[in-house]
Amino acid sequence: MNADLVFKYFTTLTDLQKEHFKELEFLYKDWNTKINVVSRKDIEELYLRHVLHSLGIARIQTFNEGSQILDVGTGGGFPGIPLAILFPNVEFTLVDAIGRKVKVVQEVVDGLKLQNVTAIHTRVEDLPGQYDFIVSRAVAAMPTFVHWTKGKIKKDSSHERKNGILYLKGGDLTEELKDYTTIQTFDLKEYFEEDFFETKKVVYLPQKFKGSH
Repeated sequence: MNADLVFKYFTTLTDLQKEHFKELEFLYKDWNTKINVVSRKDIEELYLRHVLHSLGIARIQTFNEGSQILDVGTGGGFPGIPLAILFPNVEFTLVDAIGRKVKVVQEVVDGLKLQNVTAIHTRVEDLPGQYDFIVSRAVAAMPTFVHWTKGKIKKDSSHERKNGILYLKGGDLTEELKDYTTIQTFDLKEYFEEDFFETKKVVYLPQKFKGSH
């Protein structure tokens, strides 16, 4: 599978965006031989399992120009890098506690000459600042993730949807999400026809503030 898989669903990309998506394969294959961040099986299906999966978030939420997005536990740069290509006028901060992963992210960002991505080697708890949305791909159970990212979401929303967490998850989440009354779950199989997305979801948890129920 190649970048055509992305173009099939995202039909209004500029030539530069298409070029960036095509280049991802070379950059990841090249860097993965030096610093392993993606399993061998997954690297062969990079566009399905990583790139298009990351872009599932964009099927649920479009980010406004100038908004700030935090990708927590970005690993090799997912979902942050594909989203940053798709939204060039949005600022993305990609954070991971493992230095070698951040190095790969930085090299891919440099290779693509992306101006809207900052990669930081730190734990999210130690990161200053606040963001419109926090995105991530199943780095922890939701209660743990909410705890890690406490205080990192801006109070004032510039989008129709309230600021919050957009989390890529799979499988049966009933137990994990049972305590969250405001949560919304979107099945990616509604947006993408490939079998891989059969059990994949985007979970949206709006920001909660004292005084709101």
